[in-house]
Amino acid sequence: MTEIHSDGIVLVGGGKMGGALLTGWLESGVNASKIHVVEPKASTAKSLAPFGVTVVAEAAELPGAAETVVFAVKPQIMNDVVPDYKRLNSGEIVFLSIAAGCTISLFETHLGSVPVVRAMPNTPAAIGLGMTVACANAQTSKGQKARCQTLLEAVGEVAWVSEESLMDPVTAVSGSGPAYVFLLIETLAAAGVEAGLCADLAMRLARATVRGAGELASRSEDAPSQLRVNVTSPGGTTAAALDVLMAGDGLDRLMKRAVLAATTRSKALAG
Repeated sequence: MTEIHSDGIVLVGGGKMGGALLTGWLESGVNASKIHVVEPKASTAKSLAPFGVTVVAEAAELPGAAETVVFAVKPQIMNDVVPDYKRLNSGEIVFLSIAAGCTISLFETHLGSVPVVRAMPNTPAAIGLGMTVACANAQTSKGQKARCQTLLEAVGEVAWVSEESLMDPVTAVSGSGPAYVFLLIETLAAAGVEAGLCADLAMRLARATVRGAGELASRSEDAPSQLRVNVTSPGGTTAAALDVLMAGDGLDRLMKRAVLAATTRSKALAG
């Protein structure tokens, strides 16, 4: 990842995702003195003190200039929070949101014609293995996009889409996707117990198998379909299981239904 240099970052919200970003920035070389965090919850603000950043309770306590404002608060309160940051607007500032379902137009409504980047990270960002997809409005310059990319790369991979409408299926695939994998671990372990394994061993096997398979898929030059073929001996145990999972009513159909449901819900939340 490109080393981050910044003349001023305002992080609005110091919760789990905001905290993950903050940790990534500091580990990437951002000077803590360049970061202001707006966090009204006293217990969360106290937990941020060891980072050495400046923590304030509200936007009114911020200095009058910043290079990037990152919104990491819950989508339900975004309309109430964003207007407080209009005073920071300048020709160079870019507003970056990582809140699911909050459209670019929401920020333009409150802030005016300003550079806005809408991003959708996922929870593996907490360990630096996130996947983030971003979309920028027409006012965002190449330099501002690059700045946002380096900030987001602090917690994992970054990809861009040119059409904001694609953020709904992005949310369904990568934003919500970790939950699908966690469910796979749960159900695989439960099936192991049903087959006779003790619960602890079944869960250990499920966790390690998903972790190892994911890492192999990440490192291998082969497509996942080929990796599947590689582990499937004709007439063997894996083939017997895949006959069930790949049946007409199997995993493929279920996953398509799940992603469609999440996409539809994302569109609804965005209004």
